[in-house]
Amino acid sequence: MALQFEAFCAEGLAPGWSLLVQGHTDAGEDKFEINFLSEAGDIAFHVKPRFSSATMVGNAFQAGRWGQEEVSSVFPLTLGEPFEMEVSSDSQHFHVHAQEHKVMQFAHRHRPLAAVTRVQVLSDHRLAQVELARRGLSWG
Repeated sequence: MALQFEAFCAEGLAPGWSLLVQGHTDAGEDKFEINFLSEAGDIAFHVKPRFSSATMVGNAFQAGRWGQEEVSSVFPLTLGEPFEMEVSSDSQHFHVHAQEHKVMQFAHRHRPLAAVTRVQVLSDHRLAQVELARRGLSWG
């Protein structure tokens, strides 16, 4: 998978930040994911749509290993169609919305939240738009 977008925020990306991704899925592809990373290189939150099973998967990678996968069967995405996903955070959870439907709430496993400083979007298809913004303030 190719890195399509990466941003860094020294003050931390949770809580209060929102990531909006718009794109188009290719038929038969499962190759799209979003990762929020800590300064130490852990993945505080990994979210990936799995079109083959029509599920949204969330997990965290800490201390060199993956944790317990959380799976949501709320899956409003369709292969070959345009999509929109948003990941936001508050002090307790990451929240994932797709096509304006809430699909997942993932409890923070990584503390402190201020150490979550990088976000990456990986995809084999070109994304139409990726926007990272602090709620109420524009990313600048």
